[in-house]
Amino acid sequence: MAAWVDSVDGRTERALSFISRSLSDVQRSADQDFKLMKARAKSFRDLASTLDKEWENFRFPVPGSSRDLLGRFKERQHASPAPLAISPLTAISAQVEDVEFIRRLRPTLSTFRRIQSDPNFVKRDDSKRSRDRMDLSMLKKALAPLASDGDGDDPSTTSLEQRSPWVKGDNASWRWRERGTGTSAKRTRKMVKLPASEDWEPLKRMKEGLRDLESTAAKSKTPSEFLENVKKTELFENVKSSLKLTLPNSDGARKLTEEPGNDVAPLDVPELLENLVRQSEPFLDQLGVRKDVSVSFCKMLRRCKRASSGNAELVATSTESEPKDDLDLRVASVLQSTGYRYRGGMWKEGTEAADLPDDGRRKIAIVTTASLPWMTGTAVNPLFRAAYLAKDGMRNVTLLIPWLCKKDQALVYPSHMSFNTPEEQESYVRTWLEERIGFKADFKIAFYPGRFSTHKRSILACGDISQFIPDKEADVAVLEEPEHLTWYYHGRRWNKKFKDVIGVVHTNYLEYVQREKNGALQAFLLKHINNWVVGIYCNKVLRLSAATQELPKSQVCNVHGVSPKFLEIGKKVTVETDSGKSAFTKGAYFLGKMIWGKGYRELVNLLAQYKQDLADLKLDVYGSGEDAADVKSTAQNLGLGINFHQGRDHADESLHSYKVFINPSVSDVVCTTTAEALAMGKIVVCADHPSNEFFRGFPNCLTYSSPTEFVEKVKVAMASEPVPLSAEECHRLSWEAATERFLEMTKLDRGSASEQQAKAGAAVKRPMTLSMSLPNLRDVVDGTLALAHFVASGFEPARLVSGAIPGTMHCSVEQSKDLGLPPPLFHGF
Repeated sequence: MAAWVDSVDGRTERALSFISRSLSDVQRSADQDFKLMKARAKSFRDLASTLDKEWENFRFPVPGSSRDLLGRFKERQHASPAPLAISPLTAISAQVEDVEFIRRLRPTLSTFRRIQSDPNFVKRDDSKRSRDRMDLSMLKKALAPLASDGDGDDPSTTSLEQRSPWVKGDNASWRWRERGTGTSAKRTRKMVKLPASEDWEPLKRMKEGLRDLESTAAKSKTPSEFLENVKKTELFENVKSSLKLTLPNSDGARKLTEEPGNDVAPLDVPELLENLVRQSEPFLDQLGVRKDVSVSFCKMLRRCKRASSGNAELVATSTESEPKDDLDLRVASVLQSTGYRYRGGMWKEGTEAADLPDDGRRKIAIVTTASLPWMTGTAVNPLFRAAYLAKDGMRNVTLLIPWLCKKDQALVYPSHMSFNTPEEQESYVRTWLEERIGFKADFKIAFYPGRFSTHKRSILACGDISQFIPDKEADVAVLEEPEHLTWYYHGRRWNKKFKDVIGVVHTNYLEYVQREKNGALQAFLLKHINNWVVGIYCNKVLRLSAATQELPKSQVCNVHGVSPKFLEIGKKVTVETDSGKSAFTKGAYFLGKMIWGKGYRELVNLLAQYKQDLADLKLDVYGSGEDAADVKSTAQNLGLGINFHQGRDHADESLHSYKVFINPSVSDVVCTTTAEALAMGKIVVCADHPSNEFFRGFPNCLTYSSPTEFVEKVKVAMASEPVPLSAEECHRLSWEAATERFLEMTKLDRGSASEQQAKAGAAVKRPMTLSMSLPNLRDVVDGTLALAHFVASGFEPARLVSGAIPGTMHCSVEQSKDLGLPPPLFHGF
């Protein structure tokens, strides 16, 4: 037990000894560091003193110094210039030889040069070197007479310390004072003493600061105490004030800071986060974050801010629908109070409003992905839009449609129709249009090269199609199906060439892609690609219905109408009904392009599932397409009562007498045939789907939300008579109303040029807004994404991997000849 106690005591004693030695080492190290800091402070002081002396020597030359001698030499040169016959070098050499102190130094300098040029000089020992050093006493004697030259002062009575400006303990400096005027007059100099207040102020302050730092180090005992004392010195305050940021000298900012009551509190953390989230919405869209998620996050930040303010009544009574403009005004007020003003960045070239043409008419270019005689929505609806926008003569309209080579025309156009020149196709398009609208359409038609993709069953543009609109006409661009037009687009950015770019979404591509192999993955990728291209090329996007994918900068509005021909058919039906005649002698029908995605899959499944309940239904189907044979064979194998007919125009007289139009399609955005059937006064049975939201208010529209309800609605429709359309309902379906909605949503109808210039002048005088004060993160993100798309679309392997047709980056030779273009620099495959 005793041995164990002794061992414990021994270990304790060794531990205490180790701790004591460690503490002594720490103390010794601290003392050494403290001494080192004092030495550093002293070295700084000596450096400041040396700089002070050098500066004074530079400002006021010491008598006899090189600068003083150079001045005296120049005076002598001006007083007695050398003859013109003598060279300048000879004159200078002669005048230098005339200097007294040079003659006195010549023996010493000759001896010094002889010793230094000796090859054995390096091998000499230190004692011999010390004897061979230059005697500078002669220099002192030579400089002494010069200090009193011209003043009659006795150099013997003037000590060297009095003539030197570097007298220890004296803060005064010496300076030459000249007497006499003119170049030939005798000038005299006299050393005068300057007051200490004329020392260079920055060096003086720095020297005083270093002295304070040295005294602080002397008074401090520990490093922590030294740091605390340093914070109290004037040097520390000066350094801290010099590091503060200086804001621009703005009159507005000065007024805000001078006027009482205008102190603006800085932005807090919730406000900064909310502004960052809102500015990052386009980037979050690319990451798949829905807009409602960011909105909910912003609401949560506002609730946290109210809760942190401690005002319980405000938290209880506050509403979630707080306008987002409050934060914009808050940020703008804070920026204005600081005087900051954003001048633009690398992605934005300025904020000046674009001037309207001299005649006050907007120039609108409508670009679409299809053309007649292909009877599809993107061929028909843009054609009507161009005609009705140009109808009142207030706008210059150009319709840009694709031109296909003969091989692709045979694949796309019905009844083996083909055109040899673009002029032939333009004549066909104008004739077809004017037969339906009843007036002469005053707009231009232009063509761009396109290729038909059998895999995508659509036309893809070739090259930079924006070049087919001249720059002088590049005012407004309406991109019909903007995602389709820009998937593989490689050219000038649309919203850089045009002042306004409006996208009109026609097709729900995600619905079609999901039905293919690996549909979920393809839909995921396509969704983000659509967000990418639409966000960077369009200023505003109009979605015909909520059935389409939500895109950046988009709003939902149906800007399509029906041809006046269908409304005239509806009026005839109303007249016949009022006269007691039966206008409808046939039952139900369906019309559409015969591919499974256009509603044929839903129609076959519903009729097969309720074949017994709908046994009395005899349905006529009109259409043609790639899946026609497969659709017909499937219906025949299931024993469905469907009669198939060749596709035809919906306004064909053979379709007027049908009473019920059945359209189970859920892939359409806004079904044109449904609107046409309603305009002709028929009963429509369609799915309860966002694509049919626009038609839900019409009395002849019956919607179903389940298969059993489909059967009920079909039976009700077959047993009922259509309700005649009112004048308001007819106008709502017309293209005049659709054009009004389009102009209202896009704000393109801005009035005359004088009114626009007046508005622009008023806009210059308005106070600063957020857009003028803060760089827009959306512009930065869009610019970066646009550059990435341009690079990717210009890389042929990347285009082929993503599904582009080989060689469509540039126009082909055949298309160049057809369109009268110069031969392409790069030939397609």
